[in-house]
Amino acid sequence: MKSIDYAAPQTLQDAIALLAEGSGKSRVLAGGTDVIVQFREGRKDLDILIDIKRIPDLNVMHFDSDKGLTLGAGVPCCVVCETPEMKTQYPGLVDAASLVGGTAIQSRATIGGNVCNASPAADTIPSLIVYRAVCNIQGPNGDRTVPIESFCTAPGKNVLGEGELLVSFSLPAPVDRTSAHYLRFIPRNEMDIAVVGAAASVTVDGSKKRFLSGRVSLGAVAPTPLLVEEAASILTDSEISDETVEKVCLAAQAAATPISDMRGTARQRKHLCGVLTRRAIQKAIARIE
Repeated sequence: MKSIDYAAPQTLQDAIALLAEGSGKSRVLAGGTDVIVQFREGRKDLDILIDIKRIPDLNVMHFDSDKGLTLGAGVPCCVVCETPEMKTQYPGLVDAASLVGGTAIQSRATIGGNVCNASPAADTIPSLIVYRAVCNIQGPNGDRTVPIESFCTAPGKNVLGEGELLVSFSLPAPVDRTSAHYLRFIPRNEMDIAVVGAAASVTVDGSKKRFLSGRVSLGAVAPTPLLVEEAASILTDSEISDETVEKVCLAAQAAATPISDMRGTARQRKHLCGVLTRRAIQKAIARIE
């Protein structure tokens, strides 16, 4: 196996400088649950691993009832799952983080790593999409922000340029009577890759008889995690009814462009888009007190 260098910078500036010097063969080590496997299998060619765990900006997790959540890209999934404010304010993201591997993996795997790996089946991305997350990026040319639904550009590829680093996510504070849910279908009972994943967020009126707004996102049914744009239109100021939910499910199926592979057929995935979207909406509504 090829030998590689290792660096553990303690500031963003040092990390960005190391990335920029790497000539395309530097890789960020957050949890390492993907990049190390990819290197061992020869799918990643790299000269240096840059461990970002010691950089404070990437490990921040702060919730403000007015400004919302700042979530560092280096925060492990287990911390998201165990934090009380995350469970009450962003339960859909907790749903997703709790499904990223088993307990041992969740203690290492990070939200930012799951996103940057850019798998079409990534569990955390659909939840971040329905929460309207924004990616905060820093690089040699300064700072920029990218909506999470635009971050992945193809399987295994994202918008990060040479020397750029995903620093954190910004999620707006949930408004009253809002909740979300994420679920997936897998061939096994646990620790597998999603055949289809679905996230839904909804805001309802005081009577819980009308949707005020909502979002739906799907995973594993397109080259990148998918925002179902038509779902938002259907869920805006509409009656909470089986008919409305069915329209959203049909919109989700129409937006999906799945393939057939070892985990399932395209036809099965289309069907599951409707089933899981319905369940995600129903479970999100049930969480609203």
